[in-house]
Amino acid sequence: MAEVVVFHHVHGLTPGVAAFAQTLRDAGHDVRAPDLFEGRVFPTLDEGLDYVQSVGFAEIIARGVAAAEGVPVGAVYAGFSLGVLPAQYLVQTRQGARGAILMHGCAPVQEFGDRWPPDVPVQIHAMNADRSFVEEGDLEAARDLLAQAGEGELFLYPGREHLFADPTLPSYDEAAAESLQARVLEFLRLVG
Repeated sequence: MAEVVVFHHVHGLTPGVAAFAQTLRDAGHDVRAPDLFEGRVFPTLDEGLDYVQSVGFAEIIARGVAAAEGVPVGAVYAGFSLGVLPAQYLVQTRQGARGAILMHGCAPVQEFGDRWPPDVPVQIHAMNADRSFVEEGDLEAARDLLAQAGEGELFLYPGREHLFADPTLPSYDEAAAESLQARVLEFLRLVG
């Protein structure tokens, strides 16, 4: 069993993110899925981005850090797109993370310190033609991170959707989402 913290994407803590967290719980893991938007859920990407820009990315990370207070050493931090930021920040700045699951995004390691902790395994999931991931630097950041990680994998699924793993969004891709979920469950089994 693993202790897991799952951070949501720019739409907020949607029923799809909550269902993903519940799937991990059903597999026997202790999962927290904090709401970084204080109850707000946005129907469009633009509305979510407007909200994030109004509070600032630093505030979103700070809310993630606050939400992780009391989480035992040895947790796995996971994030969907925007949620990658607090997840990656916690892995790189807190001692004792057991693993990281970065979905639909990856920040440059230098954003949160000098290096990725070499003893923390990581999974990174995205679509191979997601312009946000491929053309805006996330793919390069992911490859750099994996070069520093002692153990890690990058999974690129066929398609162009960004938030393909949330069944409550129009960008949902069932086959890719099921594959991602199976790989995450196997990762948690191995690190838990």
